[in-house]
Amino acid sequence: MGFLSKLFDSNARTLKKLEEYVKRINALEPEISKLSDEDLKRKTPEFKQRLERGETLDDLLIEAFAVVREVAKRTIGMRHFDVQIMGGIVLHQGKIAEMQTGEGKTLVATLPAYLNALEGKGVHIVTVNDYLAKRDRYWMGPIYEFLGLKVGLLQNDTPILERKKAYMADITYGTNNEFGFDYLRDNIALSPDQLVQRELNYAIVDEVDSILIDEARTPLIISGPAKGESHIYKLAIRAARYLKKDVDYTTDEKTKTVSLTEEGLRKAESFLGVKDLYDFKNMGLAHALLQCLKALNFYHRDRDYIVKDGEVIIVDEFTGRLMFGRRYSDGLHQAIEAKEGVRIREENVTLATISIQNYFRMYKKLAGMTGTAATEEEEFVKIYGLEVVVIPPNKPLRRINYPDVIFRTEEEKFEAVVKEIEEMYKIGRPVLVGTTSIEKSERLSKMLKKKGIPHNVLNAKYHEKEAEIIAKAGQKYAVTIATNMAGRGTDIVLGEGVAELGGLHVIGTERHESRRIDNQLRGRAGRQGDPGSSRFYLSLEDDLLRLFGGDQIKALMERLGMERGQPIESPLLTRIIENSQAKVERMNFEIRKQLLEYDDVLNTQRDIVYKERRKILLMDNLEEIVQRIMNRVLDKFFTIMFNQENRESWKNMFLETFGFLPFDWEEIIKEEDYTEVREKLEGRIRERYEKRKEEFGEEMWKEIQRIVLLYVIDKLWIEHLNDMEALRDGIGLRAIAHHDPLVEYKKEAYQMFQDMVESFEWESIRYLFNIHISTQETKTTTKGRRS
Repeated sequence: MGFLSKLFDSNARTLKKLEEYVKRINALEPEISKLSDEDLKRKTPEFKQRLERGETLDDLLIEAFAVVREVAKRTIGMRHFDVQIMGGIVLHQGKIAEMQTGEGKTLVATLPAYLNALEGKGVHIVTVNDYLAKRDRYWMGPIYEFLGLKVGLLQNDTPILERKKAYMADITYGTNNEFGFDYLRDNIALSPDQLVQRELNYAIVDEVDSILIDEARTPLIISGPAKGESHIYKLAIRAARYLKKDVDYTTDEKTKTVSLTEEGLRKAESFLGVKDLYDFKNMGLAHALLQCLKALNFYHRDRDYIVKDGEVIIVDEFTGRLMFGRRYSDGLHQAIEAKEGVRIREENVTLATISIQNYFRMYKKLAGMTGTAATEEEEFVKIYGLEVVVIPPNKPLRRINYPDVIFRTEEEKFEAVVKEIEEMYKIGRPVLVGTTSIEKSERLSKMLKKKGIPHNVLNAKYHEKEAEIIAKAGQKYAVTIATNMAGRGTDIVLGEGVAELGGLHVIGTERHESRRIDNQLRGRAGRQGDPGSSRFYLSLEDDLLRLFGGDQIKALMERLGMERGQPIESPLLTRIIENSQAKVERMNFEIRKQLLEYDDVLNTQRDIVYKERRKILLMDNLEEIVQRIMNRVLDKFFTIMFNQENRESWKNMFLETFGFLPFDWEEIIKEEDYTEVREKLEGRIRERYEKRKEEFGEEMWKEIQRIVLLYVIDKLWIEHLNDMEALRDGIGLRAIAHHDPLVEYKKEAYQMFQDMVESFEWESIRYLFNIHISTQETKTTTKGRRS
């Protein structure tokens, strides 16, 4: 049976193949070790030439790995174990290598990083915090630098020029936040000089479960104030009240849009004291005026919103409930505040956002390593297409994992934990205690102080001091209390004489809802064949037991007549708890999967917008793009225009869009043949476009087109992001009407995106035909009414 199970065990088959690779790499070691330093350094250009001649990275793997192993021995005094070579191959194959704590994952990454860097497309090594990124870059850097590769480092405070250099390096170390936020910042950049990233090629994610699963619950968001122009709404609302509906502006209630007439534009400019409302510097004021007109005409107190304690609170149109904390986007909320005479608040708007899942799925190849991935393999495969390969330890595991001990109350549990710590301290054996919160770690600390036991208390803020203390947690008499994740990525090395005492003893004070987190804590003990032990102390008041299976255990304790302070200790109970954890894990996976399904809709849109935006940013001449947009707008414009039977209404529509009236307007619109009217007006529009180009000069016109297109696409995309968030928040209500919320979300999101694209085209043309730039030389601007 053992033979059959091994035969059908895919992990065992994978390991068998990896062992064949290792044999071939080991066979090269005598030959490679005889090479001089200069011979080894020449290997990098040789490998690159072989790639140019048509060989693949797989063809180079055996020799490249043998070279890296030899260079590591010479530069940092470390030689890759066979299991580390196996881990390196798994990473190169774009999979996850599960390797126990203390197996040297940092060194493992040097093998695939070097091999893949030979292509010159960049390799990103992703860590959970700045400290580890910096530590690993300078610890492993000498290997790469010996072989002629450049190594970059990203830190939270790295300036933009240094960031560019870091990304142009062959291998770049940084955190998931730095890589993700740089991607977002690149996609709101206003100049090519602000771009830092290259195309995303290959990423090796350290502590992959922490980053790709735990961190994936929270998307990366760049937000900013809504341009800090709250004060202009006070002026804009007065102007809006001064203008007369159907005389100075027209409204469309169905689409909730407002357009100024020629007369209204003149009156607004006079009231606001500006010569040209469409001057680029007045864009904010023009926008505020239109939003205030919307607030006056379409949004009503005690229907769409209420005013309570000097604050405008939105009323949910589906439920009638007050939506505390929610605000209308794109300045509309500020316009309503101005209308109601309450304090106009600055607001943050989402400028750019992406989920962790969708960021990392953009890499051409993705790999990861951790001590705990197998329990989440289904999620890694379904979401990221990443298989998990469990690599055996270099030395057999000697850690003893004792069964869980369960008490009735949390108080009894902590008393038992303190008692066990006291017993370990008396013999000098180091103890690491994992807690689930800062509050509980402080509670335990107070209890230890009463007993006179010296100890360190750490929480999961991930800083250098913490990593250093965790590293010393294996010394004699060391007692360290930490949140379960504290100091992750740092090895606990046993001090002198500790192995003889039984090694590090790990105590968990509560089971986490994820088995991975518990296994990560356990994995602190027993590194590299060291002795060690672990035990979890639980109570029926713990969240996990209270929610899953606590009643069964409680009934069992009562039947057994358990007295205060008397625990239950049974492998059967440990299995019950692990089954409870598996249930929670499945539930959380479904939640993350659903969040991703919604984000995938936005991701498709984001991809289209960012690609178009990058074209606008980087293309030297945007004439082709502008002409394409103009053709589409003209088609839509004439369709709308000819559907209006009253030809007098054509004038306002034409003037609002193109900012001028042809000198022969009256003659043109007398034509009976619509085709003739269209041809003549289209001709005048194109003449006007060419005249604008002449007015500004070709170079300035190029830049004006770029500024306008970027301004419009950013403004509308920010508004769209906030609208999509509002849609996502309310879409669950569709289930009440027996509609699938996701299907409804996709339909509405598609329509909203189409509307945004149409608005982008329409507004881009409107701005290009109406915009006037004030310069020092030209202090006044004129706006051609007839041309």
